[in-house]
Amino acid sequence: MKVLERQDTYEAFIERLKFVSSRVLLLDYDGTLAPFHFDRSQAFPYSEVPGLLLQIIQQGTRVVLVSGRRATELVLLCGLDPHPEIWGSHGLERLLPDGTYEVAPLPREQRAGLELAAKSLRSHHLESRIEEKPGGIAVHWRGLSHADAEKVRKQVMQLWAPLLADCGLTLLKFDGGVELRTPSKNKGDAVRTILSETDPSSAIAYLGDDQTDEDAFRALKGRGLAVLVRAESRLTAADVWLRPPDELLGFLKEWLRASGGEA
Repeated sequence: MKVLERQDTYEAFIERLKFVSSRVLLLDYDGTLAPFHFDRSQAFPYSEVPGLLLQIIQQGTRVVLVSGRRATELVLLCGLDPHPEIWGSHGLERLLPDGTYEVAPLPREQRAGLELAAKSLRSHHLESRIEEKPGGIAVHWRGLSHADAEKVRKQVMQLWAPLLADCGLTLLKFDGGVELRTPSKNKGDAVRTILSETDPSSAIAYLGDDQTDEDAFRALKGRGLAVLVRAESRLTAADVWLRPPDELLGFLKEWLRASGGEA
């Protein structure tokens, strides 16, 4: 574990967990709880993660998954039964543990732009690389050689260029791909909503690995602990850097012990 700001930021947070009456743990999925896999349907969590999270939930922590994936995908992948609260599609979807589902509406021109984007990709035989979801369409090239990945990237950029200006959409780069999406919501919006529902005295942390998690880190500033989880550090708004899986598991075990459980 490496502290990117003051050492006592991390230590004081863990100590505070022992005494607060309310705890909230916000977690990105791919690259944070689960290693990347070239077959996205096989991206399961590190083996110890589901058991630790279930114990943390049982000890009273509000656990929330915040992901770029569709919310329903995480129900199947996360290994948690019952599933926790899930914010999918970068905060556009909200799925509660009781099955209540909400999705933010899109302007008509953005919906039309995404339909055109999907059609253009299929016409160029890229359907196996497509991930469609509310508010966005992603193309993945993880698992390809560098040359093949670059070929796909250039092709996609050429197809999508007209849609960026004409349809009010934005381009989002992530590890292993790119997404054309609505700019109306991001993970920071999900964090701000959760903060508005949370007692200010609560202990809250957000763990994430990708550039898309930086919006969440910034939204949490001054209210909780922002944790970058990845093999290598980078420029970030996070307070702490953890290497998965060992340091990630160590953090979850410290959370569980601090909230009264046994790791």
